[in-house]
Amino acid sequence: MNWGVFASTFLAATIEVIEMVAIVVAVGVTRSWRASLLGAAAGLVLLVVLIAAAGIALRNAPLEPLRLVVGSLLLAFSSGWLRKGILRVSRDGWAAGIGEEEVEEDVGEGFDWTGWFLSFKGVSLEGLEVAVIVVAFGSAAQAIGSAAVGAAAAVVLIGAIGLATYQLVARIPRRALQLFVGVLLTTFGTFWAAEGLGVGWPASELSLLWLGVFYLGTALLLVRAVSYWRRQPAAPRLRRDEPSFAGESR
Repeated sequence: MNWGVFASTFLAATIEVIEMVAIVVAVGVTRSWRASLLGAAAGLVLLVVLIAAAGIALRNAPLEPLRLVVGSLLLAFSSGWLRKGILRVSRDGWAAGIGEEEVEEDVGEGFDWTGWFLSFKGVSLEGLEVAVIVVAFGSAAQAIGSAAVGAAAAVVLIGAIGLATYQLVARIPRRALQLFVGVLLTTFGTFWAAEGLGVGWPASELSLLWLGVFYLGTALLLVRAVSYWRRQPAAPRLRRDEPSFAGESR
């Protein structure tokens, strides 16, 4: 078991699983629990198939080109999370949770296929991002099993807590988690992409520590800067009927 890959995949997958739980609970409460849970189960089956297929396909791939591709993919993937995390933490604060999902409540008689589809679509889309994370970490570190177990642990743990008491999951500070996981993915993405290009890191994998500290420090500075900019009053706009400074001096 590669515990570094396990922990990294678990944390990254947790964000997507929180979204899954929010969708499943919202559909279950407002429409049909049976349809919601069956849709979620179908989405999880699709997730397992995707991870298994990708793992088999990449089993014999050469390591350096694979790390270049995976590192570049992680950088593209994590930059969005990091940007959203910085903007949302600066706006909502560190303690903001996910809140409530809204679902239309037009439920007819018989099996609720609309509810099934809403749950299946939500779990599948979030699961696709989990699959990307698992394949990226697992293939680059040659530990696809550890990555898959980490993702499965996130699904089981957060899913069980969420279905038992969604209010607890809703209070998880997702904005802050998104920022820190964005830092984590950016760190690994930089490390693996550079290795794929033939860069030799000083101290090998210990370079992940100072890379992580650098990205985290930069993110925290950006949070403070954006928070400061948000507190500044907007500059007053000059009305069309008001003369400009240049016009007044003529």
